[in-house]
Amino acid sequence: MVPPASAPDFLAANGWGGAAIVPLAGDASFRRYFRVVGDRGQAVLMDAPPDKEDSRPFLDIAAHLVSLGFAAPRALAVDLDQGLILLEDFGDKRVAPLLAGDPTDETAIYEAAIDILAALHDHAPPPVAPYARGELLREVNILTEWYLPIVGAAGDAAAYDAAWDAVWGDVISETAAQPVLVLRDYHADNLMVLDDRDGLQRLGLLDFQDGLAGHPAYDLVSLLQDARRDVSPRLESAMLDRYMDARGIADREGFRASYEVLGAQRNAKILGVFSRLWKRDGKPGYRQFQPRVWGYLERNLRHPALAPVKAWFDANLADDQRAPAWKDAQ
Repeated sequence: MVPPASAPDFLAANGWGGAAIVPLAGDASFRRYFRVVGDRGQAVLMDAPPDKEDSRPFLDIAAHLVSLGFAAPRALAVDLDQGLILLEDFGDKRVAPLLAGDPTDETAIYEAAIDILAALHDHAPPPVAPYARGELLREVNILTEWYLPIVGAAGDAAAYDAAWDAVWGDVISETAAQPVLVLRDYHADNLMVLDDRDGLQRLGLLDFQDGLAGHPAYDLVSLLQDARRDVSPRLESAMLDRYMDARGIADREGFRASYEVLGAQRNAKILGVFSRLWKRDGKPGYRQFQPRVWGYLERNLRHPALAPVKAWFDANLADDQRAPAWKDAQ
């Protein structure tokens, strides 16, 4: 976490000369974050190498969210050629570690997160790509490419694709009829508690640069089937009810079916992505989350809407190639 050599000149050119640059965080991508502290206060420096990351979608979606009254970090200075962006600093109260230390406010925080989604989904998405069949299928195939070799499973790839095609017809048609902006990584590690704000501004939003126009249930899955922290079935159910009440969803069984299908899709993708982060990118820490993700996926697969996908998993992955395979994974 050494700041890029060009950072001091970038800061000086934008009125932050002499500011200290302190490592803040990295993530699963090539982006890195630093806190900048100087006479003008503090801000966050995002280092997104332009040969690895395109920061324009982040800036565009952030501006869209701000225009609708949501708390996305405002860009204070931008140099896309160097991949440097100076952002508004939302502080240190990230929801996941905050609740790990004191879960007292868990329900209230999740209610606020649900209310943000319900309000966001009242607006048409900005001009982003659709979250359609091609992307859904590409993502679930990350499991067959990266997860199956780790546990020694071959898997029938053609049958796998066919099983998914048999279950997400309603999701695709509902998305086409009324798409919403899907932030795609809407969970406790990407939400910040902002004590000096309220209403839809109470939680700061992060990590939305991969947003697409998709189904409203997707970000609910991301929030309520969180790969990095346990969300109880009781809280999950209550928050789904809160969302459906807020949006006036009459066909609750149909919405729940779409939620479970997208849950299975997302969780299958995550099993593959975390395997890739371990094996290709040298980030073994992601192994610890796999048993939790398997738990969510097993629950998803019990829904009748996922019968063809469940049949594929039952035929191609034995019990000891699922969550138990990660207890001693090397």
